[in-house]
Amino acid sequence: NNPGEWKGRTIEIDDAGTGDLVGDTFIGFRDTETGKIIFQSIPVGLYNDNNKGDDLPKKQIVRVVIKALRELKHGKGDRILLCRGNCFDPVREYFNENNIYYEPAIIEGKLQDAVEGRFIQHLRKLGVNSSNLTKECGITRYFILFNWVCRDIPNRERFVKTGFPSWKKKWRKIAMKRYQNFKGDKTREREEIKRRANEIYALMLEKPISVRKTTSKSQ
Repeated sequence: NNPGEWKGRTIEIDDAGTGDLVGDTFIGFRDTETGKIIFQSIPVGLYNDNNKGDDLPKKQIVRVVIKALRELKHGKGDRILLCRGNCFDPVREYFNENNIYYEPAIIEGKLQDAVEGRFIQHLRKLGVNSSNLTKECGITRYFILFNWVCRDIPNRERFVKTGFPSWKKKWRKIAMKRYQNFKGDKTREREEIKRRANEIYALMLEKPISVRKTTSKSQ
């Protein structure tokens, strides 16, 4: 069916953050008839080592989809446009088992913009302040988030989806190494500042008279 030819109500469903290294996942829902948009979140903790293997994130996505459709008062005459992402595989199974009509779709426009915006807002609240972090940054977002984690991994790893296989196999080791480098740079910077301060203080002690003369001349 052509989306433009549908006569009944349409509900769009899209996600943001499911493939991102840091933060919660957000599922967005839009009633195209009223323009109403609602969000549901999947906590980052469900993507850790203990839960990822049990597909807990996907099971939770099914739950929040059911909850949101109830809130939007979904009926049999409605059409659902569901994002093609594999995070929705169990949702498709649920729809098929319960004879809920849906169409796979590439979600663009208002809902995509809104759910991506909600995810970016969440990352800002976590403390990701890079000016390069935008809704349009695409694949570079991974490295923006990775670099943010590297700078303080002891305190920021709790915001990482540690259940991602690549994190354990590759990226965590790199992050730890970069963190040590950052820490070393900060130590050297502090030592340099301290050294310069001591030099200035020593010069002031050596030439107290010239300092007083300069002061009196300026008056």
